[in-house]
Amino acid sequence: MVKLDTMRQRKIKENIKLKGGLRKIKSAPRNDIYIILDNIKSMENVGAIFRTADAMRAKKIYLCGITATPPRNKIFKVSMGAVEWVDWEYESSAKRIVQKLKEDRIQIAALEQTDKSIDFRKAKYKKPIAVVLGHEKNGVSKEVLELCDFSVEIPMYGTANSLNVATSAGIILYQVLSEVSDH
Repeated sequence: MVKLDTMRQRKIKENIKLKGGLRKIKSAPRNDIYIILDNIKSMENVGAIFRTADAMRAKKIYLCGITATPPRNKIFKVSMGAVEWVDWEYESSAKRIVQKLKEDRIQIAALEQTDKSIDFRKAKYKKPIAVVLGHEKNGVSKEVLELCDFSVEIPMYGTANSLNVATSAGIILYQVLSEVSDH
């Protein structure tokens, strides 16, 4: 495990203790939303997605393929320590995770631009749900897309054809949360 020796990391740990400790944070109810990262290359993006997952109380993050896993200082720093209390699991194959979750009757939505993608605001999300986010350049792998219940996209109105994956994650995950949350 990486030593958490920077001033910022110590401050985060002190704040956790002040808020009642890691055990209390981990045991608080979570939303039935899973996140699957399919070959996300950037550790900064992984850290930002952990931070979003914590903010929305996601159930678990699956880190697949080449996606970097904790403990890594870059991930910890960008996540603001969320890697300490968001459940996560590494699996070499996103396809296997999607198959497992489908067996458990979890709806699977991919965030990807395809001919069949629908506007993320018009999709019918139900819980439990898993959202698949793909590689920054190549997107969600074709074999994973074929297993998903549907794909959604965020409409683009400028010259860029996509947003950063961590930015996209925040948008889609909060849309899902607003539709499936009991809060």
